[in-house]
Amino acid sequence: MMPLATQSPPDSPLATASAALGRFRWTICALVFFATTINYLDRAVISLLKPYLETEFHWNAGDYANIEIAFKLAYAVGMVGAGRIIDKLGTKLGYALSTALWSVAAMGHALVGSTFGFGIARGFLGLTEAGNFPAAIKTTAEWFPQRERALATGVFNSGSNVGAIVAPLTVPLIAETIGWKWAFVITGALGFVWLVLWLVYYETPARHARLSKAEFAYINADIPAGLPTEGVTEEKPKASWATLLSYRQTWAFVIGKFLTDPVWWFYLFWLPDFLGKQYHLKGTAIALPVAGVYVLSSIGSVGGGYLPMGLIRRGMPAFQARKTAMLLIACCVFPIVFAQWLGQLNMWLAVLVIGIAAAAHQAWSANIFTTVSDMFPKRAVGSVTGIGGMAGGLGGIALTALVQKRLFVHFESIGQIDKAYYIMFFICGGAYLLAWVLMFALVPRMEPIRLAGDE
Repeated sequence: MMPLATQSPPDSPLATASAALGRFRWTICALVFFATTINYLDRAVISLLKPYLETEFHWNAGDYANIEIAFKLAYAVGMVGAGRIIDKLGTKLGYALSTALWSVAAMGHALVGSTFGFGIARGFLGLTEAGNFPAAIKTTAEWFPQRERALATGVFNSGSNVGAIVAPLTVPLIAETIGWKWAFVITGALGFVWLVLWLVYYETPARHARLSKAEFAYINADIPAGLPTEGVTEEKPKASWATLLSYRQTWAFVIGKFLTDPVWWFYLFWLPDFLGKQYHLKGTAIALPVAGVYVLSSIGSVGGGYLPMGLIRRGMPAFQARKTAMLLIACCVFPIVFAQWLGQLNMWLAVLVIGIAAAAHQAWSANIFTTVSDMFPKRAVGSVTGIGGMAGGLGGIALTALVQKRLFVHFESIGQIDKAYYIMFFICGGAYLLAWVLMFALVPRMEPIRLAGDE
């Protein structure tokens, strides 16, 4: 879903500028990667501490599902507000504020002494963590030309996998040695380390003293004719939600996020539980298979950014490349429906299939996020990303409340929890193909959006 005119001829300004550049934009991408890693590390901690918290607070599957819903509901609400705030404050201040607040929220879990308190803590974490992706996508739009945005998005989005890899390798060990409360404190404190680096190194390209003129020209060379450059764009009035929701392009993004984000939430919050219940893994024994799933996810995240770029280089039109890449990615998720059967032969076969599906999700994310920066002016990227993020959160709530909670409570009560996972894996397998059909039926051809003031 990229604009048709993102591939530049050999003598274009983009090709000329790329001949001799700095690479400072990738330093900025590394900062966003680090932030996303911490973001997912903080939200993944509770899934790995679930056995300890179940023992201490006497949780059942319904209690855990309610706490999960509290996070997702706050995240959905926070997404819309965060996108709007970041568009207003700018990426530097907006990202810094969000990270500081979610780090406080993550550390605050250590002070909680009840199930209700965990619901409140998770809600505050969800509300504040919502700022990460609107800020990250806006940063990518500011710092990368359109042809590199899918790759840059894949790189920083792989931080979510790294966070999910680091979590099982560290959180159970911390809990076993010094207690579960310290797992929240130590992981939450990492956000303040990032905050110092962000405030020192980040500025918009037009104002950054370390950015060369050649690299600045490269970043802005493929802006469609007639649209303003970054420095002017940021002074334009912000588009209202009503205006943004009047575009089919917004709704395509919203539908894609609503249908596919819940699948990632399911992996994040329930994968350790699945491995524990299905294969009787406990404590640090769960670390390696969980980490294995997210190692594959990291590969998918970066590979998802390369795939459409490779198709474009082979002569495929940009829109067709995006569409083809997303269809291939959706097909790669489908084998997860066989995870339970394969797992009866060997646990690692189930881990492999789930890992491929998780990798495909991250490849999908690299492309669907990029559609926003491809289709909308930079001043609207945070808001549109926030709207889609809210839709993803609402989809996660719907799946948890209407399906997961009932499934897991029912089958747990009759001692057949494996059947709940059978059903969930079928849902995961079909979600991306349905999303692909609806998105491209809604927006069969893509053109950049011109908001009021862009003429």
